[in-house]
Amino acid sequence: MSDAGVVERLRAAGCVFAEEEAEMLLAAASGAAELDLMVERRAAGLPLEHIVGWAEFGGLRIEVDGGVFVPRRRTEFLVGHAVELARPGAVCVDLCCGSGAAGAVLLDRVGGAEVHASDIEPAAVRCARRNVEPRGGRVYEGDLFAPLPPDLRGRVEILVANVPYVPTEEIGLLPPEARDHEPHVTLDGGPDGLDVLRRVAAEAPEWLAPGGHLLVETSERQAEMAAEAVRKVSGDLLVPELVTSEEWWATAVVATRR
Repeated sequence: MSDAGVVERLRAAGCVFAEEEAEMLLAAASGAAELDLMVERRAAGLPLEHIVGWAEFGGLRIEVDGGVFVPRRRTEFLVGHAVELARPGAVCVDLCCGSGAAGAVLLDRVGGAEVHASDIEPAAVRCARRNVEPRGGRVYEGDLFAPLPPDLRGRVEILVANVPYVPTEEIGLLPPEARDHEPHVTLDGGPDGLDVLRRVAAEAPEWLAPGGHLLVETSERQAEMAAEAVRKVSGDLLVPELVTSEEWWATAVVATRR
């Protein structure tokens, strides 16, 4: 199959970035038969990252297995903000870590960072361990803070939590790549999309050091409600601030521990 043929098939399947995707598939395929299968799977709606086995995130190649949440490019804004706030040697936690993309970037860009990551999905944990642990971090399987080492309490300076924030009734409106091929536990934020955020913000004060930061991605529509939820459930121990980026089409809550 020619390069033009790959682009044509992808474009016919509705792939907006057909040329870029074709380039990745051509580079990943070992031969014509494998390339044909890859293009067929992509045309059927499988996420490109699941097909080639990796995603570019924060300048790193992050391994992404099938069935694991694909790190979004807009989340680079959240993680970049975390990097800016982190001092050398900072104790960092990546909750709802998925593939471990945030933890990997913190290890790569914050000198001497101590990074711990956790996720409830076994497939995500297996994937994150390949991205985080070779860089010097640790990955744990369990629900939010539950599997973290107890001695981290009161010591965490940077807490990145890319929690699910899609309202339950809107899951069906997501693109097929997410709706059909990523675990719903990584997408479903409850009736208003803020259920997991509330759980994280309620526990965060006991894990954060004074002056430590909780960073959570949200949508522009939910931003004000998310900030108020963080303030309320933390008993005013967290002071939230909204940060946005038009370049990344991204919104995040950055909350500082009093």
